[in-house]
Amino acid sequence: MVVDGFEVICEIEPPVRPDLTRVRHQIGVLSPVADSFLIPDNHIGRATVSSVAVAHEVQAMGASGIACLNSRDRNLLGFRRDLLTAAAYGVDRFLFVYGDKPTAGGRTSELTVRAMIEETRAAAEDAAFAGHAPFRVGVASGLRPVPAWKTQADFMFVQVSYSLDALLRWRDGVRLDVPVYAGVMVLASAGMARNLAAAIPDIAIPDDLVAAVERDRDAGVDAACEHVLAIRDSGAFDGVHLVPVSRYRQVAARLEHHF
Repeated sequence: MVVDGFEVICEIEPPVRPDLTRVRHQIGVLSPVADSFLIPDNHIGRATVSSVAVAHEVQAMGASGIACLNSRDRNLLGFRRDLLTAAAYGVDRFLFVYGDKPTAGGRTSELTVRAMIEETRAAAEDAAFAGHAPFRVGVASGLRPVPAWKTQADFMFVQVSYSLDALLRWRDGVRLDVPVYAGVMVLASAGMARNLAAAIPDIAIPDDLVAAVERDRDAGVDAACEHVLAIRDSGAFDGVHLVPVSRYRQVAARLEHHF
């Protein structure tokens, strides 16, 4: 249930083997604090079980799933296959992203996120999808001006940030009439901080947080949960996209009394 209009969307770690046991465990542990679950697509450039299939599994467990699809790995025929599979499974919410850099090989796609949105909108008029609920499409944004075409999405995820002030400045500077979810990620280690800074050059991770995590792994969990609550209390966002990484048990325990 969304509490006071504020939605917590938890990202789960997708399986890299044909086994959904860990997925089911994450859903079970996080369900008391999560309104929906986001399933990444070929997470950090590694092959994973289809996000559409995992979203279907999430829904089979009585939860709400959002399937992430990246443009990097798809051509038009493959994308249409994903839409047909999603319709067959009753998965109707997507997050479209470019995709992380692959660990091997290069970009193979002829698609862009914008083209994926246009193709998805066109599916509403396609007889092949008759009788199925219309798809809802989300996009991601950095803490920068939002291109006009992204404002046509049904919801927006904002990049992970460790600064409420930065999030509020960005929110004050954009006009969006769709739900907006702020990104919050648990910092699990100093090494993770370095990797994040390398992957997202404009992310600012406080030095005192990195030092605290080096002393105590739970410091990253505490900081992320406090950030979630501060974002909720600000009233500036419709919810958070929470990435608990491997610390999902601790995150659920910290937040359970607040949602």
